[in-house]
Amino acid sequence: MILIGLTGWGDHASLYSEQSTSRDKLFDYSAHFPIVEVDTSFYAIPSERNVKKWCSQTPSNFKFVLKAYQGITGHLRDELPFETRNDMFEAFKTCANSFHEEGKLGMVLVQFPPWYDCQAKNVMYIRYVKEQLKDFPIAIEFRNQTWYTDENRSEMLQFLKDNELIHSVCDEPQAGSGSVPLVSVSTTKDIVLFRIHGRNIHGWRNAGNSQNWREVRFLYDYNEEELGQIADVVRDLKEQSKDVYVLFNNNSGHHAAKNAKQLMSMLDIEYSGLSPKQLDIFEGDI
Repeated sequence: MILIGLTGWGDHASLYSEQSTSRDKLFDYSAHFPIVEVDTSFYAIPSERNVKKWCSQTPSNFKFVLKAYQGITGHLRDELPFETRNDMFEAFKTCANSFHEEGKLGMVLVQFPPWYDCQAKNVMYIRYVKEQLKDFPIAIEFRNQTWYTDENRSEMLQFLKDNELIHSVCDEPQAGSGSVPLVSVSTTKDIVLFRIHGRNIHGWRNAGNSQNWREVRFLYDYNEEELGQIADVVRDLKEQSKDVYVLFNNNSGHHAAKNAKQLMSMLDIEYSGLSPKQLDIFEGDI
């Protein structure tokens, strides 16, 4: 199947009914899309209580892509808010297992930072992450071009295949060493991830201060021609894997939901088994 969704469910105004509160947003979201990325888990590991609540608010066939905590991916360097690295992994595994037990874990997304380049110690760390999270499907996303050079690309993809790691294919601005090219190769027959970040080259290079970097970096609205290119990539990936997860991350200007719906139309996709859409107070039969 081709499963299309967005990163996060709390900031997509076009998906909610006028009567919805913040507690209703995930339910409303799941009336439109069958998957979502849990991006808040990058900043803090969700509690079992929250995971159970999220799972109860979504249909039985709904899937979550759980983004790995920033301490796992090296974004915190060595400043971990845990006594040991093992404690950190145990906390994250407890969270991931809560989704898994409910049958709603699509995969764990491990997104490495722009400075995480292709060298032996980093390859060894990926092996370590794989061993730590061996009970879950793991997607690897790079943000450094050295993994995709002519010298390294084939070996990197083969490494992912050999270790049964999902390749996170990306559409993002081509803005130097801190971005990666779109390489539509799946490394597993079961599943592949395609994350769509926009093509805002200026914003990617000059993301501003820590308060507004996300607003700048992911500000982009795909036009019809560009979405046609995205659709071609999705079709290509569908030839390689049974399931294709597609996540739009270009939501600084609230374009992600619109672009996702446009892509669904291009691919003639209509999902069944979603949550019922909330009706406005004066809608419905009388």
